[in-house]
Amino acid sequence: MYLFMLMAIIITVTGNLAIIISISYFKQLHSPTNFMILSMAVTDFLLGFAIMPYSMIRSVENCWYFGITFCKVHYSFDLMLCLVSIFHLCCIAIDRFYAICHPLHYSSKMTFSVIRGFLAVCWSVPAAFAFGVVFSKAYASGIEGYEILVECSSSCPVMFNKLWGTILFTFGLFVPGCVMTGIYVKIFAVSKKHAHFMNNVPEKENDKKQNQLSKNKDRKAAKTLSIVMGVFLICWFPCFVTILVDPFLKFSTPAVLFDALTWFGYFNSTCNPLIYGFFYPWFRKALRHILLGKIFQPHFYTTNLFLQNQ
Repeated sequence: MYLFMLMAIIITVTGNLAIIISISYFKQLHSPTNFMILSMAVTDFLLGFAIMPYSMIRSVENCWYFGITFCKVHYSFDLMLCLVSIFHLCCIAIDRFYAICHPLHYSSKMTFSVIRGFLAVCWSVPAAFAFGVVFSKAYASGIEGYEILVECSSSCPVMFNKLWGTILFTFGLFVPGCVMTGIYVKIFAVSKKHAHFMNNVPEKENDKKQNQLSKNKDRKAAKTLSIVMGVFLICWFPCFVTILVDPFLKFSTPAVLFDALTWFGYFNSTCNPLIYGFFYPWFRKALRHILLGKIFQPHFYTTNLFLQNQ
């Protein structure tokens, strides 16, 4: 178990660190969408670096060695980073919606100042919610014998009551998931409509080729990010459902099962760099330059990472 979890942590930390370095270093990758991907990679990196190691020890040893105060800090950051990820995915979906459905207004709508505003909301709202709910103990209000359970337990238990379990599931996963799904369905419908229109409009050969390449690039980006969104929902949905139904089942979910579902959610942060590496040739090229140490060369940050047909 230690070996398996340690491998997941190493892939999570190194993979997301490679994304952070790539987008931060190469000037060609400085775009509004990529800055949101960069911020989401920071989220996944922090989860792998600061959260997963302590969870690994608790899972394998079946004991929490770090005290009740740090237990609350750990769970607050855990919950916050999960919510930060889904907020980022919502903002990325909005960004892709404007890029594909309203391309003429994209540059004026999705400016870097707008992106900074999105990122401020993505980090501040989940942080206020997670730390506020956990440290106020609102999540445990009305749970019979909770204080005794915490004092007697050695595994850092955090259980949500019916109210906060429902709120967390509804506004932390269900509503954002429905919004993102609706946006991506609209994106693919508009992309299909645009493709049909382009095929029936006579154009100069060069213009037609350029427009086709641009449309293919936007559709590929939307498809890749929709896969990222789908993997996130698949990985975290079982854990959120358990948080929702467990209070109504009088907290009968076995601790081992809940722990396994939590790690299944963590696995999402491990998958994201692998998805980018599989679908984005620019990431593979940037990673190759990083591993070869070329980024230490003067002015190498201006190098071209895109092929002509990307």
